[in-house]
Amino acid sequence: TGVVQANGIPLALARVGVNNQTGTTYTLIASDLNKLITLSNASPITLTVPSAIFSAGDQVYITQLGSGQVTVQGDGTSTVNSADSALKLRTQYSTAGILCTASNTFLLAGDVTV
Repeated sequence: TGVVQANGIPLALARVGVNNQTGTTYTLIASDLNKLITLSNASPITLTVPSAIFSAGDQVYITQLGSGQVTVQGDGTSTVNSADSALKLRTQYSTAGILCTASNTFLLAGDVTV
């Protein structure tokens, strides 16, 4: 039919859910899978990627809406990797994706900085 589908769902109809967070800390939860997590605060924000809730291929998107810089970290069991160990969103409105590449191993890619 000329319509691109993923798991039988036309991509043009797929929507990303949004989870708005306004605190200075947030730990991802299972229901954040395939969602955009917006992080908005004037103070620095720490986003923790926990172990044992995501599987290889799972993804979450994050955006810094406020002036408080977002830092992404593992929980001590999970590991978050990024080019040049850049684990902070660069500035307000920066966006990045967190992709689970293996059990408790994640890749942060997007508008990030050291």
